[in-house]
Amino acid sequence: MLSIENTKCECGHQNSVGTVLCESCGKPLDKELAKSEEPLEMRYDGVARRSQKSNPSIIDRIWNFFSSVKIAIYLIVITFVTAMLGTIYPQENTFINLPDPASYYQENYGILGKIYYLLGLSHTYESWWFIGLLVMIGTSLVICSLDRVLPLYRALKKQQIRKHHQFILRQKAVYRDRIEGDSKEWVASYGEALKKKGYKVHFEEGTGTALLAEKNRFSRWGPYINHIGLILFLLAILARSIPGWQMDTYISVPDGDTVQIAGTNYYLKSEKFTVEFYTDDELPDELKGTARAKKYETKAILYECVSNCSDPLKEPVLEEVKKDDITVNHPLTYKGLKLYQFDFDLTPRLNSVKPVLVDKRTGEVYGPFYLPMKEAETQHKLGPFTLDLIANYMEFALNSEGKPTTLSREPNAPAFVFSVKGPGLAEDGEPYIYFPMQKDKVKFAQDTINRELADKIEIRVEGMENVDFSEATTHLNVRMDKALPYLWIGAVFSMVGLIMGSYWQHRRIWLRVDDGELALGAHTNKNWFGMRSDIASALKKIGVSVDPKTLDNGGKNA
Repeated sequence: MLSIENTKCECGHQNSVGTVLCESCGKPLDKELAKSEEPLEMRYDGVARRSQKSNPSIIDRIWNFFSSVKIAIYLIVITFVTAMLGTIYPQENTFINLPDPASYYQENYGILGKIYYLLGLSHTYESWWFIGLLVMIGTSLVICSLDRVLPLYRALKKQQIRKHHQFILRQKAVYRDRIEGDSKEWVASYGEALKKKGYKVHFEEGTGTALLAEKNRFSRWGPYINHIGLILFLLAILARSIPGWQMDTYISVPDGDTVQIAGTNYYLKSEKFTVEFYTDDELPDELKGTARAKKYETKAILYECVSNCSDPLKEPVLEEVKKDDITVNHPLTYKGLKLYQFDFDLTPRLNSVKPVLVDKRTGEVYGPFYLPMKEAETQHKLGPFTLDLIANYMEFALNSEGKPTTLSREPNAPAFVFSVKGPGLAEDGEPYIYFPMQKDKVKFAQDTINRELADKIEIRVEGMENVDFSEATTHLNVRMDKALPYLWIGAVFSMVGLIMGSYWQHRRIWLRVDDGELALGAHTNKNWFGMRSDIASALKKIGVSVDPKTLDNGGKNA
């Protein structure tokens, strides 16, 4: 950083500490910079920025950290790398049912999969550290913008027309000449020539021998509008973590059932699921004899809970809000919630049973009692016996350690573990596992698992009239994204900012005539060929022929 001994310029303007070029006349304030003949660095017109404070406080140090473009680039690179790591293996949220993620990654991807899961990369985009990186990038964008846009605004808002000679002659495009005749008239003629090229021209009041010509100033704000768009984009992404703002999940609804949509106050009922298959005459030869769905439809009713919504001891009060037929590419939509037809299952599914408890020692039968596969009551009193529900497995299985687990959330192989209290049993109760489906009783050897208790009691269903099956189950994809409109707004802002900064250039020309001596300097943020061409073209219109290349004073030919 340049050392500045005095911030007051010879023109009388008092500049802020850290200012490189006088905010009024443009003269270099640093002695070493004033001695140099190199073109001036015109970024922010030399105005001081907060990040250039010589004795920063703790807050200033934090500000300086986030205002650094280098730090912003590091944060973006780190975020990109971690985002790429998150794509090595599938993320947890891409699975419809994944009851044991740790086992899945280890069994399918070996030791690397286990490490991947332990490092938290299996849920990268929902992790606190990834969200923290996005917050830091957003903070950097805000502070970088404020640290630069405010000084730039001050520099461009009040531009002095007559600039210091050293400021003009150390621009990257310069022209010097001797003016014969009326200087004021010459300056006015050149100003008119620049106006025809789209410049806004300002003349110095009184003398008329100095001018400032400027066009496309709005393009300087392009990068900052782009930053606003990126900030909105990041805020919209972060808003997806707010409960109820973003959802992409699946639900299965058996015919006739009403199922709550997790995370919402909405319930969905499938009145009837129907499917139509292609006939063999409609299928190509290689597919004849196979079942190919032609059309499947769910007649659905969407309810909203209006009372007792969070009280597990009371039945929720539901109010119908919409009724629709859901087909492929025709979702049920309501207030941002969308339910898409995803798949179906025609396998009869067990909804509930009404079993009885038999005391094998006396032959007494107690019950029946209602036992739904999901959300079963935690306690049942049957005569002298009490059944306390300990565990409920939807698809019972044993893991590698021989412990019970569930493979999915659907009742494909349901199992209930009760603690049974009653005559002749332990005072604290004895565990009893019950499989409602006969095939599961045989497969998992129910009586063997229950040991001595199997000789004392039995839970069983007497008659098919006590079994409730669904003929079909519809699978729906539930989506909600309240942040999506803000993502689009952010994208539009970013695109507008990119276009502004890419297709237009901020061009300025300063000119002064002193005792017939012309000094002209020009600056642009890019496209110096066009800048020099504008100067030479305007000079040619007033009778001065100049090769644009001779105007180069060290400017980048970009």
